[in-house]
Amino acid sequence: MIFDKLKKFDIVFDSTEVDCPPVFSSGDVVSGRVVLELTGESRVDSLKLHAEGFAKVHWTESRSAGSSTAYTQNYSDEVEYLNRREVLLQADNGELTVLPAGRHEFPFSFQLPEETLVTSFEGKHGSIRYWVKVKLHRPWATVKKIKKEFTVIEPIDINTPALLAPQAGTKDKMARAWYRNFGQVSVTAKIDRKGYTPGEVIPVFAEFDNSTSRSIVPKAYITQTQTFIARGTMKQKRSVVATLCGDIVGAKCRETWHGRAIKIPPVGPSILQCRIIKVEYMLKVCVDVPGTSKLCLELPLVIGTIPLHPFGSRTSSVSSQYSVNLEWLRMAIPEQPEPPPDYSSVVTEEEAEQRNNSSTLLPAEDLSGILERPLMAFVQEFRFRPPPVYSEIDPNPQPLNMRPRCMTC
Repeated sequence: MIFDKLKKFDIVFDSTEVDCPPVFSSGDVVSGRVVLELTGESRVDSLKLHAEGFAKVHWTESRSAGSSTAYTQNYSDEVEYLNRREVLLQADNGELTVLPAGRHEFPFSFQLPEETLVTSFEGKHGSIRYWVKVKLHRPWATVKKIKKEFTVIEPIDINTPALLAPQAGTKDKMARAWYRNFGQVSVTAKIDRKGYTPGEVIPVFAEFDNSTSRSIVPKAYITQTQTFIARGTMKQKRSVVATLCGDIVGAKCRETWHGRAIKIPPVGPSILQCRIIKVEYMLKVCVDVPGTSKLCLELPLVIGTIPLHPFGSRTSSVSSQYSVNLEWLRMAIPEQPEPPPDYSSVVTEEEAEQRNNSSTLLPAEDLSGILERPLMAFVQEFRFRPPPVYSEIDPNPQPLNMRPRCMTC
């Protein structure tokens, strides 16, 4: 039987780099070969290839139909992105093909659809996968199958007007306890653009105005939200992927961030074009307001795959088309932002909680995935230069007029 004579059965994709799995996008040609190694002469009916790509979601929810009746509701959906078939070996007259002992290679090639595909993704309640499956049919034996996945990264170029536009906002909240007002807290923040790539540092420009009689602690988070959709119902998984902790802002005082840096970890790119799975990012600038819930200002982010072009001003030609009427824009962006903090201070939410037990976590509904690493999409290796090494003592301390100041002074 051929089963006993089959020493090797494998799918090998063509790749320009040795030991590096290939990455494809819409319109690319996927090519490779199916390898058979036989220890003796064998007869084969056919060798067939099937390339597929699907986005699939599935989860269950417990329902109650009364005091003593419960049932499980299933939610699932799928979207097909790729379906290609190819016959690699089959005699025209329907007879068997006799293969001698040794190594045999059967090349294959197919083009991915020209329309936009969706980036490969693995999540808690769904996935986006692409694969090639090959079936070896031989007489008087079960069908031998092999399957190998490949990665699709749909390019997101952050060098577009929409993603180069500055993002800014302001928010305030009154601190109350037992019908007594303790004063107002306001947050104003700005980042120089909406689009970034993994490994980049986001300089955060912000102002925290604490008019209360208690101290507050400002923080910034990068959050990832995975959204799964099926049968008109939505399931979400939220995770904090990076955290920046600021200095304590005393009562009746104000704190200014002149480009405090938060680094984007190696997360997957944004997925915005899939009907049933979305991956979105947000920069949240927050403070704990005494006597009330957390005050949080959200600035949308898009994580792309094509980095910022290194020439010219990053936003001079684009952001000039946009204007933001906020009084706080008097805070000019310095030519060289503050250096990023020590890596030990850019930690996950769980680690930040262990280091600062006095700080309040994000609302429970926003932290369903904080205690575990987010299930991320495959990310192409971005070869950024490492950030410079900074000493623990700032060699360029801020001038006195840029330090936190008390409003009573």
